[in-house]
Amino acid sequence: MTDPASTPQPVYAVQAPPRGLSITSLVLGLASIFFGFTFLVPLAGLIIGVIALKKEPAGKGMAITGIVIGAAFMLLWLVLGGIILAALTSFIGLAAVSS
Repeated sequence: MTDPASTPQPVYAVQAPPRGLSITSLVLGLASIFFGFTFLVPLAGLIIGVIALKKEPAGKGMAITGIVIGAAFMLLWLVLGGIILAALTSFIGLAAVSS
């Protein structure tokens, strides 16, 4: 008879749940801090985050964080762009009147 301690036991590996989209959303959300003025980076973070929420329940926290950061910085850059645009048009209007 064979000794049960000497026979090799099968090893079962548990596959980690996918989190690629959630991580991408988080990274794009963080990158939108510096590249938010392009509107592409935060928009991509928002879209990928929403997709990640539906497809990857294991990465829900990262996806939500990416969505929130991306939306906040997109809104910030839109408001900042509006303020700059209003200031420029006001300045151009004043320059046209004074000349």
